[in-house]
Amino acid sequence: MIQTNYLIIGSGVAGLTFAVKIAERFPNKKITIVTKANENESNTRYAQGGIAIVTDKIEDSYEKHIQDTLICGDGLCDESVVKMVITEGPKRLKELIEWGAKFDKNTEGTLDLGKEGGHSENRVVHHKDQTGQEIQRAILSQVHQKENITVLDYHLAIDLITENNRCLGAYVLDQKTKEVLTFQSEFTLLATGGIGHLYGHTTNPVIATGDGIAMAYRAHAIIKEMEFIQFHPTALYDASTGTSFLISEAVRGFGAYLRTKNGHRFMPDYDSRGDLASRDIVSQSIDLELKKTGDDCVYLDCTHLDLEGFMKHFPMIYKHCKSVGIDIAKDWIPVVPAQHYLCGGIVVDKNGKTSVENLFACGECSRTGLHGANRLASNSLLEALVYSDKIYQYLANTDLEKNQFIGTVSDWKTTEKPEINPDYVAKTKAELQLLMRQNAGIVRNDNDLLKAMEKLSYWKNEVSQQLKSHNVNAELYELQNMITIGLLIVQQSIDRKENRGGLVKIN
Repeated sequence: MIQTNYLIIGSGVAGLTFAVKIAERFPNKKITIVTKANENESNTRYAQGGIAIVTDKIEDSYEKHIQDTLICGDGLCDESVVKMVITEGPKRLKELIEWGAKFDKNTEGTLDLGKEGGHSENRVVHHKDQTGQEIQRAILSQVHQKENITVLDYHLAIDLITENNRCLGAYVLDQKTKEVLTFQSEFTLLATGGIGHLYGHTTNPVIATGDGIAMAYRAHAIIKEMEFIQFHPTALYDASTGTSFLISEAVRGFGAYLRTKNGHRFMPDYDSRGDLASRDIVSQSIDLELKKTGDDCVYLDCTHLDLEGFMKHFPMIYKHCKSVGIDIAKDWIPVVPAQHYLCGGIVVDKNGKTSVENLFACGECSRTGLHGANRLASNSLLEALVYSDKIYQYLANTDLEKNQFIGTVSDWKTTEKPEINPDYVAKTKAELQLLMRQNAGIVRNDNDLLKAMEKLSYWKNEVSQQLKSHNVNAELYELQNMITIGLLIVQQSIDRKENRGGLVKIN
């Protein structure tokens, strides 16, 4: 058994920020970060657009950002949370800059602010089209300077350890040695990111399988609003590999147009904001266009834009398009919607506390009330930064003596069993991804959802038996988590009777 004061599961901006702050405050306490791939692999790293923060108080205001967020959330945001997160943005930005994160500036030497769908003003702070990667780099460099932080990569948390609705730590699989380690912790933070891999076509990395939410659910934490899944409207369409590479919304903010195959600019047909409508509207509009035409994709036209300016703002997008034979100066970019972000998740209060004692959640795996039925672009990094600070403030300033280690927890019982057939796991995952795309995608109906429920329930029972009769296996646990998440999405989609934000049901 390994004892640690703070156990952090996940190594994106949410988990890392908390780790740095708590390590500075308590240099004698032990902080352990476990992450299932390498320490740099997280949803944060793939965030292109930036962080929505009010820095220009002349043109912009907190009130405008609040209103934009509330409109996008379609009546389901917690207004007090929205106000708290938005007004704290500048402080968290200042912190990032102090930690060495670099953001783009204009010729006047002030922050170069981008504009994205759903925003009324330019307020998106960015580092070219690699904002997440730059933030991840800066925070990781801080982590490496703290002697009381241990980062264990290729360690998959497989279950939380709880007793009387209190979290005591977690069982963690060392994927290199295949040993299940028992971590006892005073406090556990879930910062495990999203669920994108359930859909196959996603802008998330393959590690995004909803592990934290599934573990929290098995620990009886409250999980809400899983039906609100955001599909990014413009992921690069590639018939051979599926969709993964994100074409940032900021490209439309820069002036690109969406067109059908025959050149029709269709977005003004659906929304007065045209190409700059919020992403749920754009995704639904593209979905409807594709169903009308039977085409595989629509196109993003950048041919009229300043090429030099484009290459300066979006070097990664330009380079990637070029690598697959698309010259943005004369070719349209083929795009389709792809799963991008989960708006619901583990319910937390304003201190990031879940309904399970000593268990906290932060980032995409949490449901704070900020996003409501649909997230406003570039509010996610902001939320992670604010809530990781709130959790830190709570744990640093609250008398928590009662949370010292009490007794010991049981080690994982290991018995020698056969290995699972990897073909079984791969085949079931592929079938699950297809089922979720077809039956629980951008536009849903109860009939398809009920069919999905039946199939997922069958897989749940089957995988439960496989777990009992085979050695512990990372892919099999991931599959179990994906099925759990699929069931939550489907059930909560059925329960939601009205269309809101990112949920559109046609019966």
